[in-house]
Amino acid sequence: MTELFAANMAPWMFGSLVVFLLIGFPVAFSLGACGLFYALLGIELGLMPASLMQALPLRIVGIMQNDTLLAIPFFTFMGLILERSGMAEDLLDTIGQLFGPIRGGLAYAVIFVGAMLAATTGVVAASVISMGLISLPIMLRYGYDRRIAAGTIAASGTLAQIIPPSLVLIVLADQLGQSVGTLYQGALVPALMLTGLYVVYIAVISVVRPQWVPAMPASARTMFRDSSGSGWKTRVQLGARVIFVLIPPLALIFLVLGTIFLGVATPTEGGAMGAAGALAIAIARRRLDLPLLRQAMESTTRLSCFVLFILIGSTVFSLAFQAVDGPKWVEHLLTGLPGGVLGFLIVVNLLIFLLAFFLDFFELAFIVVPLLAPVATALGIDLVWFGVLLAVNMQTSFMHPPFGFALFYLRSVAPDREYTDAITGQRIAPITIGQIYRGAIPFVLIQLAMVATIIAFPGMVSRSHDAATHIDADAVLRQMQTEQNAADAAEEDPMKALQESVEADRKAPPSK
Repeated sequence: MTELFAANMAPWMFGSLVVFLLIGFPVAFSLGACGLFYALLGIELGLMPASLMQALPLRIVGIMQNDTLLAIPFFTFMGLILERSGMAEDLLDTIGQLFGPIRGGLAYAVIFVGAMLAATTGVVAASVISMGLISLPIMLRYGYDRRIAAGTIAASGTLAQIIPPSLVLIVLADQLGQSVGTLYQGALVPALMLTGLYVVYIAVISVVRPQWVPAMPASARTMFRDSSGSGWKTRVQLGARVIFVLIPPLALIFLVLGTIFLGVATPTEGGAMGAAGALAIAIARRRLDLPLLRQAMESTTRLSCFVLFILIGSTVFSLAFQAVDGPKWVEHLLTGLPGGVLGFLIVVNLLIFLLAFFLDFFELAFIVVPLLAPVATALGIDLVWFGVLLAVNMQTSFMHPPFGFALFYLRSVAPDREYTDAITGQRIAPITIGQIYRGAIPFVLIQLAMVATIIAFPGMVSRSHDAATHIDADAVLRQMQTEQNAADAAEEDPMKALQESVEADRKAPPSK
């Protein structure tokens, strides 16, 4: 019995982690507890040397020295300052007036502003809550179908998952050992295509079910109408306001993403400039005060600590998992699938999609991605393309009924009881959780269609970062031979092999 358990410790270890997560135990402590327990058990059973645990402090120090992770607090702080400075409110108000005369205009405005906020904040919660508070009452006031309104707001908020400077892409770049800037470039075209698919969906609804997405009535579009009845002055005033409102976020986008794409700044440096730019915008709007600054700093610290604790826990888990040949077990499990590379991609994406019902993107990135990356490398899959593919799939974790976080964020700000509209005086019915769920389903299907499109047309990612995604058989054979040599060395002296691996990671050039 002991021999059977020892021979299958890797699946037992992974299964125990899944049980801990399903019962609701904190992710960081689930990873750390499983890693320490099975490490001690493996030492007791003679499967690994006790000196193996000496490598743990080196790995934790390596996390502290990782420059790439510094971009997370910078971009989080930037997003929180912008969200509280009123930029989202001004954008939605102005763009809503611009698109208001056409059917579905408010929905188009929400999608457009969602993309703008994603490119400046990178935080899903900030985007969904801002647009839910500002645009949802307006959409309900003018007769939008509740499912369309809720789904559009939630889906537009999740664009922050894939549009740079996405926190997801930063974490994936770290876990895949790739450059953040390269992953940003690779994700740009799929992100724009996904935004376009949202627009196409609303356009189809406006033709098939025009009563679901009505145009704003003329009485609601008098904001820029002059008394003489001339439309020229109206359009000039509206155009001037649109330019005035768009210049600050567009300038900030260029300051952050433009410098990264041009190679002038690293993502960490771009995040620092973005945080400084957000403070400048808040000061210019006279919205920056001590309470706002304190709230933004507290939220940034909380999220950064959350990410780092999960990363430390995953490091403890991965150390023990590698010692019991867990990566080899996963590789044999996935490389033996029928269909080769395509079969691997289908199974992996189904796995990510199903796990997204229960896990958020941080948990998926720190638990599942490190197990998949070596297999993808062995199969000759470009890791930048693979990272973008996983990022689009992980986006569904925010939209999954019934556990999608974007749906929870929207539920927290959506009206849960009947109320009287302050402008029209009419009674507005509440939004139910069922309506939010039904509104999210079409957008989840659109996201899955985008996953299939990336698999079918890998060039939309590879051309963005000038890398090929073809499979090089010779490279695969060389990689397999290198891994076999490393495995043989580890069997002869596991502690020496592990220390050499840690030293190699420390000497590797930092990701940019």
